[in-house]
Amino acid sequence: MSDKPDNDLDQDGPEDARPDVAAAVDELLNTLSTKFASISSEMAAKMDEMSKRIDRLEAELTENKAQDGGSTKP
Repeated sequence: MSDKPDNDLDQDGPEDARPDVAAAVDELLNTLSTKFASISSEMAAKMDEMSKRIDRLEAELTENKAQDGGSTKP
């Protein structure tokens, strides 16, 4: 164990490293935010496309059911 008191930041490290770390963290957060927004937008577009496809399938099923109901079966 060390005789030095525990501090939140290492006092032996360079003071000018803190802004570099803060800048790196900010850049990482911005990158993650951009990626999250992009993925969220893609997911919303895919869900919208799936919803439209389901609506078309439902309409086709309803139309087929109506046609089958009107015809006589042997």
